[in-house]
Amino acid sequence: MDLSYSTEAEAYRETVSSFLEANWPLKGKEKELSFDEQCTIFRDRATEAGFLYRSIPKQYGGSEQETDALSAQVIREEFGKKWAPMEARGIGTMMLAPTLLERGEQWMKDRWVQKTLFGEIKWCQGYSEPGSGSDLASLKTRGELVGDEWVINGQKIWTTGAHEADFMFILVRTEPDASKHAGISYLLLDMNQPGIEVRPLKTMTGTVDFNEVFFNDARTPKDWIVGKRGEGWAVSRTTLKHERNSIGATEQTNAQFSRLKKLAQETIIDGKPAIEREDIRERLSILEGHILAHKFSGFRQLTKDASGEDPGIIRLMTKLYSTEIGHLVSKLAMDLIGDDGLLGAGDARMGAIPSGNSAWIGQYMYSLGIAIAGGSANIQRNVIAERGLGLPRDAAADRSKSN
Repeated sequence: MDLSYSTEAEAYRETVSSFLEANWPLKGKEKELSFDEQCTIFRDRATEAGFLYRSIPKQYGGSEQETDALSAQVIREEFGKKWAPMEARGIGTMMLAPTLLERGEQWMKDRWVQKTLFGEIKWCQGYSEPGSGSDLASLKTRGELVGDEWVINGQKIWTTGAHEADFMFILVRTEPDASKHAGISYLLLDMNQPGIEVRPLKTMTGTVDFNEVFFNDARTPKDWIVGKRGEGWAVSRTTLKHERNSIGATEQTNAQFSRLKKLAQETIIDGKPAIEREDIRERLSILEGHILAHKFSGFRQLTKDASGEDPGIIRLMTKLYSTEIGHLVSKLAMDLIGDDGLLGAGDARMGAIPSGNSAWIGQYMYSLGIAIAGGSANIQRNVIAERGLGLPRDAAADRSKSN
């Protein structure tokens, strides 16, 4: 196995490194700006240099680079070393913008992609509904075409950022007599209108990220539909693909494990660092095995991508494996912080526990939810089994065909 990069890739690494040395952190009076302002300036320069938003055409604010998996990986590695800002994260940036570029009409791309990438507008995702569980296709929110508008009635739940969003991309049932997968359409919706009520949901982490959203004759123009009427399920799979890729990145698990090792070195148990205990070292070793397996699986995918080959089942495994590692990392961290773990994640604001321990409590609770986001772990296993390994469909899924 040869894990070295080509001469061309290493030369490109020097180019990226030189750019970062000159541009991050910012210098002079720019250092006095807020962190968000500094990130905006840096991202503009990095995009102009061809390092960010590489797959986005220039007309939408990207750098419009040819697809090159090795160059993209070199950029991630070098930016990671300097803790330099990558593309702005957000539901619109990670999920909707790439969906519009693949599936949207030209006027949609012109109107929304660049403003979404630059953070000028915020989006939320109207997918989950009460009582649907992981069976997204059983959604009941209705969209009825009345004249030149869709009239929407129903409810969504666990809608991240709905209390701050300008727009929503939403799945609604527009063909009530069709089979459940065929009767769904993918609409875009202005959140600032009568007929939409957003109720924030406070979670056990002490934060308010999720919301319930109620629609009572909310309206959106007839042409604010991505794909054709009744093809929303296929469009939603495009969006979900981008969501899972953002969740499953190997860089995230590497960063989590580095923080965990630091915690084990700093935590004192029975008069010595926890990392010197045999049981802790064994658990760390097992975890590192998972981390390395995930890392080298990522290398396999990178090799396939660089060669223009389909990674196949490897890509299907990434999200599931990443979220399971994240939970194991957080579980060990909870054991290390001991009694502090009995308190709530928000108690650090009152001085009850160190902020670092509070962050681990929040991470542990978050790891339970992220196993559901982007498709639950059990659904992911079905996807791997059925699409990746060609095994028979789940019995429950077969029964649903008659619905």
